[in-house]
Amino acid sequence: MAYEVSEKIQKTLDTLTASEPVKKALSFMEEDNEYIIQKQIEMTLIPSPTFHEQEKAARVIEIFKEYGLEDCHIDDYGNAIGIMKGSGGGKTTIVEGHMDTVFPLETKLEIKRENGWIYCPGIVDDNRGLASVFSTIRAIKAAGIQPKGDIHFVGTVQEEGMGALNGMKYYVEHHPELEASVSVDGPGYEEITYEATGIQTYEFFFHGIGGHAYGAFGEIANPAHAAGRAIAKISEIQVPEFPRTTFAVSGLYGGSHSSIHAIVDCCSFTINFRSNSQDELMKVKDKIFAAVQEACDEETARWGKNQITWDCKHYMDVNAGTQDPHAPIVEAAMAISSFLGCEEPALGHGGSTNCSRALEVGLPAVCLGGGSPWDSKCHSLAEQFCEFEAYKGCQITLLLTLMCAGTDIAGTIIG
Repeated sequence: MAYEVSEKIQKTLDTLTASEPVKKALSFMEEDNEYIIQKQIEMTLIPSPTFHEQEKAARVIEIFKEYGLEDCHIDDYGNAIGIMKGSGGGKTTIVEGHMDTVFPLETKLEIKRENGWIYCPGIVDDNRGLASVFSTIRAIKAAGIQPKGDIHFVGTVQEEGMGALNGMKYYVEHHPELEASVSVDGPGYEEITYEATGIQTYEFFFHGIGGHAYGAFGEIANPAHAAGRAIAKISEIQVPEFPRTTFAVSGLYGGSHSSIHAIVDCCSFTINFRSNSQDELMKVKDKIFAAVQEACDEETARWGKNQITWDCKHYMDVNAGTQDPHAPIVEAAMAISSFLGCEEPALGHGGSTNCSRALEVGLPAVCLGGGSPWDSKCHSLAEQFCEFEAYKGCQITLLLTLMCAGTDIAGTIIG
């Protein structure tokens, strides 16, 4: 069944987009496209793997100051912040893109631009998100629009991998004044992320005595065999297709080539499991922990000598979450996507974006794409960005930001 937007939301958008200041802002974004792409390229060429965002954060602060934002600073967690003060009576809104990428510091960053495409690791995820943040600030200023609510423009840290979305987590937990959240991450403007996929990442350690592969055989239990037993058991776990639930052992560690003829005293593996349902996520967790204990018990019983024990480290914990698919912020994002020419905007089920952390603290939140809806090959060395109508990814961010923060033109959609 086709998604329908309420009359109130549609009227607010129509009023906003019919106004001369907003028309001016949208036109400015289109005309400013090359400038914003150059800013996107500049951000891309600053190496910023997770936990190494300091240089980029410093440059983002310089840009925020150039654009006339207030209270520009880097917070205690490393996030880069600039504030656009509202006139009052609106809703305090965060608009953010994350500064980290998945590529190591030594990755060669070289821009190749041809036939309407730009190629470089990190050119989309999430340097395009940062570019959309910059574009939104510039358009509001150029058109002389005065938001009612304060807008927090933020370059967040530690979104990727072991960063575990923790830059955003820190920010929303330390700013209770926030009333709405707009994240920009990835390409496209045709799909709206409004849910959170629950994520857990653990490393399990298996402990024994250790000894010679030949001389100690039969005398001691083998932690590596226990890990193997656990992995085999985990591989047989059944999970539902819907809500989508997944698991993957992502690394196995133990011993070394210098001790290749040894029974290790410790072996470990990492595992990531996810679900769009918190209940299913916890069910998988219980099964994984049970498999680990059973594997240790079986390996211990197999040799009847010493006991294999285990412990674990918990690296990532994100709650699964959702909101009403007809929440005002979701309807507004869908309506804007249609306004910009998308014939069938879609709701993305689940998602691992900074939107997840906003939902955890109860904020109305969505994650938008920052450019054209074309394959970007994100997280690969072949990452690419299509320039065709890329400004529309900025326009959706602008319009949703204004609808959340509120203006004298059309008020705010946030209750």
